[in-house]
Amino acid sequence: MKVVERIKKPIYEEMELFEKKFKNSMSSRVPLLNRITHFIVKRKGKQMRPMFVFLVAKMLGNGKINERTYRG
Repeated sequence: MKVVERIKKPIYEEMELFEKKFKNSMSSRVPLLNRITHFIVKRKGKQMRPMFVFLVAKMLGNGKINERTYRG
């Protein structure tokens, strides 16, 4: 198992939900913009900051993450 996968394991469900919320927030009625954001969403490097946010939130929140964590 890769190091990143081991780090993400405790927050797997949160990251899955984050990806869905992120994709929804990036959708647009403009086809060209949707195409551009599609490539942005596919880049997994954009997940590092949310991953750290969820890990810290889970540590400080007694293992719980609420909706506010997703919104910032």
